[in-house]
Amino acid sequence: MLQCMALITDLLRPSGPDRHVRSPAQSAATRGHPLSRRPLLVLAGAGSGKTRVITYKIAHLVREGGIPARHIAAITFTNKAAREMLERVGKLMSSAEIRGITVSTFHSLGMHILRQEAPHLGYKTQFSILDAYDAGKIIADILNTTSKDEIRKVQSQISLWKNDLKTPDDMLLAAQDQWESVCAKTYLAYQDTLTAYQAMDFDDLIRLPVQLFREHPEVLLKWQGKLRYLLIDEYQDTNTCQYQLVKLLTGVRGLFTAVGDDDQSIYAWRGANMENLRLLQQDFPALKVIKLEQNYRSTARILRAANSVISNNPKLFEKQLWSELGLGEPIHVVQCKDEEHEAETVVQRLLAHKFECRTEFKDYAILYRGNYQARIFEQALRNQRIPYQMAGGQSFFDKPEIKDLLAYMRLIANPDDDPAFIRALTTPKRGVGAGTLEKLGAWAGQYGKSLFAAAHDAGLRVQVQQAQLAPLEQFCDFISQLQYRATREEAGKLSLELLQAIGYEAWLYDSEDSPKIAETKWKNMLEMVAWLAKKGEADGKNLIELTQTIALITMLEGRDEGEVDAVRMSTLHASKAWNTRTCSWSAARKASCRTASRWKTAWWKRSAD
Repeated sequence: MLQCMALITDLLRPSGPDRHVRSPAQSAATRGHPLSRRPLLVLAGAGSGKTRVITYKIAHLVREGGIPARHIAAITFTNKAAREMLERVGKLMSSAEIRGITVSTFHSLGMHILRQEAPHLGYKTQFSILDAYDAGKIIADILNTTSKDEIRKVQSQISLWKNDLKTPDDMLLAAQDQWESVCAKTYLAYQDTLTAYQAMDFDDLIRLPVQLFREHPEVLLKWQGKLRYLLIDEYQDTNTCQYQLVKLLTGVRGLFTAVGDDDQSIYAWRGANMENLRLLQQDFPALKVIKLEQNYRSTARILRAANSVISNNPKLFEKQLWSELGLGEPIHVVQCKDEEHEAETVVQRLLAHKFECRTEFKDYAILYRGNYQARIFEQALRNQRIPYQMAGGQSFFDKPEIKDLLAYMRLIANPDDDPAFIRALTTPKRGVGAGTLEKLGAWAGQYGKSLFAAAHDAGLRVQVQQAQLAPLEQFCDFISQLQYRATREEAGKLSLELLQAIGYEAWLYDSEDSPKIAETKWKNMLEMVAWLAKKGEADGKNLIELTQTIALITMLEGRDEGEVDAVRMSTLHASKAWNTRTCSWSAARKASCRTASRWKTAWWKRSAD
């Protein structure tokens, strides 16, 4: 009989001392002119107050270190983390003090640099950013395959090479077998295609600034003057490309604070390089290391179990987490006869705990190793009519109807974006047939032009009859008018007029299987228009600038989940940095001894601040 185990623990923090009193280690990490003028690595164990250290460090740099906020950049890994950090800084300092500060993700910083400097690399500033789906379509065309598994593997390999700063030529020479050779040739063709489209993928947003700074020292010098002090959150998750960007920007001055923890490194599979921690000491001999070992979130029992689990991990730095919050509730390990019994047990205990403690559903999380385990827990939750929310669900921006509007926005911003051209031209259909598209594509290929540029060529009229060409010319004229208006008019108003002009609502009702589906999609589109209006006004951005912003939002976060009263379900990796009161970890036995990294996120769950 299959034996399954569920690990259930109450992580509600008991009352304790004032959490706002800084420890000597936190004070050392945030204060003191000597540390402000030399590189600093803060080894921050889970729950030890690393975000507090970064925010207070910023305040110290501005108020006592004499560095204006406009010359400080705090870099993290998600938009959500960046927003939260900026909010904390805003509560600590006045708006005048933090005016001009950069608090962003690595990719947002890279995009900010490229928006100003892309012409040095042969790109225009209004480049397109392709998401994983559109990039995958290009790779599929190159490989001439529909195998999702093959496309995913090649795409992943190219991404790893980019994160390691390997060029297509590097990999063509280094390929050791047939598979690597295929990937290297695909990489070369893929990169050529991106260049032709004036487009970048997610990895290019960091890779290309590194290339830019290496090839153009004068540009690097300008940005070193702009960003004089860097603070890097979750440093253990940086890859080779990100480390080189930090190293280039800090230069010989080495003015930075890196905050990380080698025991929390769980992303090696997507390029994170633990070697970066060692390289800091090698590349910056004056580096000061401070350890934060007091945990303010978890009880002693949780920390004792955590320390035991990770005790055999390979370490660059020794540390031992401890807490003054008491022993705490025990961790319950429940043995179940099968997966169904396991899911039922977890759900029943969740309901009993909720009734006893008068908590909310959003105070609970169910974690598992892989998405394949989610279905049975979903069924158990539905049987009890318990609301739940899946981590990594479909992003709002990935809905087909939203991607239709985004195709128009991308084409308005960048007429060389051929994938956007094709989607916009054919959604809704406007009388441009497959034959016309084929001739347009052949003409564009023959003369090395984008589809939009080729559509304006007089020579195309010899290939295509006027009756077939008329709707294509009307479409191009429509896009040209929108391009003129995009930098002059409000984004929400213009996008609504665009949808009305192409008859998108009527097309939905004509093309969808039911009026209810069409109504839902149209409501989503109106929500998107409202978002564009609100975001454009709040950030002072036009439709073209918002196009690049949206690409980053959907790739970095997926869905931006709000405070919905629902049980959260997630894989261990996707749950990193979550805050929750009570968590159940499914199939703990199966994750036991094979790799220590699989355990690391289990004990990070803790009560909300």
